[in-house]
Amino acid sequence: MTADTAEKTGERPLQKIIIAYSSVSGNMAPLWITHERGFFRKYGLDVQVVFIESGSTAVKNLVSKDVTFAQMAGAGVLQSRLQGTDVTIVAGFLNTMDYQVMVHKTITRPDHLKRKTLAVSRFGSSSDFATRYAVDKYGLVPEKDVTIQEIGSQPARFAALEAGKVHGAMIAGLSTLKAKALGFHTLADLQMLGLEYQHTSLATTQALIKSRPDLVLNVMRAYVEGIHYYKTQRAESLAVLTKYLKTTDAEVLGSVYEEI
Repeated sequence: MTADTAEKTGERPLQKIIIAYSSVSGNMAPLWITHERGFFRKYGLDVQVVFIESGSTAVKNLVSKDVTFAQMAGAGVLQSRLQGTDVTIVAGFLNTMDYQVMVHKTITRPDHLKRKTLAVSRFGSSSDFATRYAVDKYGLVPEKDVTIQEIGSQPARFAALEAGKVHGAMIAGLSTLKAKALGFHTLADLQMLGLEYQHTSLATTQALIKSRPDLVLNVMRAYVEGIHYYKTQRAESLAVLTKYLKTTDAEVLGSVYEEI
């Protein structure tokens, strides 16, 4: 039974909240599915889903209370905490990185990255962390041996790679398949490098948890049902991925679904 046919919340008004997501990639599926299939409304929530590019920007919106929750990588939350904020993670969805360093076909070894430029979304974001981790893993020094450039969202990074404005980019899911089809190849796969990392998570503030614990619980109840739906209703979930990833390529969508 989907939330569309579930018992209604009675006459109580729905609580309006805003949940941000920080990238257009398959790892945001938990939020998209939970929202599109009506599970938030089942638990009395009227959710507005907004895209805020990069986790470092999303966490600033949490601090300013412009959004109620943010689905984003853990790095931005930890960095914010170190700066003295009360932003905290309440759930983790993906405990490794699905990023790959996609590079031009002429770059076949890590040392070929010397004096080259790699694209990330924003400094301090998960793509930035992943890039610096990979570069360091290969014995190179970020900013000294390799230039790291802020480009923006994953589609923007892919476009910069395709146009030759950068030599490589940290991208994931849908974009990696497109890059390979265009002749680019994977120099580093973060999962293969053995990185355990709190990638996709749900964050809010400790003040909200303390003042509205019922709201946090209802958000999590909705998410749990949304994730179960995603795992058990493949065709319907693929339809939601089609909407947000803006592609109808069945092979690409199937690959994204299975990976996540």
